[in-house]
Amino acid sequence: MQKQPKQHLMRKLIGMNLPWFIGTFVCVAGSVLLDYLSPLLLAETLDHYLAGEPSVLPGFLQGWLNGLASRETIVQNLWIVGLLIIGINLLSGVFNFLKGRWSAEAGENVALYLRESLYDHIQRLPFSYHMKAETGDLVQRCTSDVETVRRFLSVQLMQVANAVIMIVVALSVLLTKNIRLTLLSMILIPPLFLFAWLFFRWVVKAFREADEAEGKMSAVLQENLTGVRVVRAFGRQAFEIDKFGAVNDDFCDKNFKINKLLAIYWSVGDCLSMLQSMITLVACIYAAISGEITLGVLVIYTTYVGKLLFPIRQLGRILSDAGKSMVALDRIGQVLNEPEEPEEPGALRPNLRGDIVFDDVVFRYDDEHPVLDHISFTVRQGETVALLGATGSGKSSVALLLQRLFEPQGGTISIAGTPISQIDRSYLRGRIGLVLQEPFLYSRTIRENVAIADPKADDGRIDRAVTDAAAKPFILDSENGFDTVVGERGVTLSGGQKQRLAIARTLVRDNDILIFDDSLSAVDTETDAMIRRALKERREGVTTVIISHRINTLREADQILVLENGKISEQGTHEQLIRQPGLYQQVFRIQTSLETELAEEGA
Repeated sequence: MQKQPKQHLMRKLIGMNLPWFIGTFVCVAGSVLLDYLSPLLLAETLDHYLAGEPSVLPGFLQGWLNGLASRETIVQNLWIVGLLIIGINLLSGVFNFLKGRWSAEAGENVALYLRESLYDHIQRLPFSYHMKAETGDLVQRCTSDVETVRRFLSVQLMQVANAVIMIVVALSVLLTKNIRLTLLSMILIPPLFLFAWLFFRWVVKAFREADEAEGKMSAVLQENLTGVRVVRAFGRQAFEIDKFGAVNDDFCDKNFKINKLLAIYWSVGDCLSMLQSMITLVACIYAAISGEITLGVLVIYTTYVGKLLFPIRQLGRILSDAGKSMVALDRIGQVLNEPEEPEEPGALRPNLRGDIVFDDVVFRYDDEHPVLDHISFTVRQGETVALLGATGSGKSSVALLLQRLFEPQGGTISIAGTPISQIDRSYLRGRIGLVLQEPFLYSRTIRENVAIADPKADDGRIDRAVTDAAAKPFILDSENGFDTVVGERGVTLSGGQKQRLAIARTLVRDNDILIFDDSLSAVDTETDAMIRRALKERREGVTTVIISHRINTLREADQILVLENGKISEQGTHEQLIRQPGLYQQVFRIQTSLETELAEEGA
């Protein structure tokens, strides 16, 4: 997605819903005009019909009213004016209803578009972005920030239009009555505008800080709820409570700062508004006593100024909400401006049943030390290659590179003679089955979790997949068998059960390559052997990559690669490697001695 400044995004959101916004603006204008018409009719009644003074109405309104009924008729039937005022207020109610409905339509359309755009864009962001992003912060941007923008466009934007139209209409009427009184009635409105603008400048920074603090609090909360079993297992409740308390206090302090700014604004705004009302009232009473204006004109001035002051006082709050929405829009834009994984026109979709070749591959996550340092190896089609190495040696990086979740900085990786840089990413990942050490399961039934890799899979394929993954016995022992709900992230299952379901989920799909990234670590050795036997029987030309620290899992591989400091330090079969000094031999001896000790203790 092309980078867009927040102003462009705002224009786009308004442009997409322009008919709704135009309709709302027309309703706002109509409502304001009708709102100002009632005081004019009241003043006309007091001055023209009862006191015999000249009409205070604009010419077109005066002509319309005279065409409706003569002066004598209205004087004898004042209820006509009452009916007119009631009709005006009813029509104003219709305008207000339409304004609310159409602005709500526009606001909901904006929220729908932003949520769908964010969700769709996040799905297409590269793996490297998700490694750094905080889930809680992303959730807030997709919910709270979107709601802030929706509320501004559907409510506050029309309040700005309402205030501007009210000022224009009021000035156009009042200036025709008495210029001096009009200037006195508006003398404190420029300071109110200036103060509102200054408040806007102050509060935007405060809103940004509060929004970021809320994002941090959401991230801590999400992380804690996700890992609550670990927290309780290690008795870290007090630590987590203190950690949440710290971010919560920070969020509270920043909101308290905003509330102090709001309190100052409303206090000063109320003071200036009341002072303006007092100046207008005193000046109009003095002018009426001296005969400079009539009683009806006094009613017009005091009513109009009273109607004007509230939206102008609100303007500071509206501007502050505008500032908050700009912050929210900026945070949304930061996500939308993140570059997606590029769609590659003309990318290949070749047959992936062939050799995997790593040729002088260099890979690093940052600009410092390489994780993989000029490594080269070949895996023949249908072979099983195993990777052993210490944490950080680059084993998982091989799997990530093979799926093009990252790109190497040097060298080439090819499958069946085709460089994977030329292969369509989605196609490549669709043909490579990956089982992670910590699989993610959805809060659905066992059947749905297994079939999620291929929704078209029938019961026969699902049954074979769970059988090969040695998962069928515990599934049948579950309360509702395949229809048992596993809970959020598979919380009701053990680590080994989750790993077996993840293996079944991968096996239910037709794969050319299988990668097991330490995904048998939580199962016992007997189950491990059962799964490996089943995989060997159903392999049928499927190339398998196994990453593990368990020698029993690695020993039957066609070749074993030992990674140390980003390089291949040893390469060969199990029988070859246990006979030569090195890391593999050391690990083999340690694990063999431990198994012997455990067997003796059991005897």
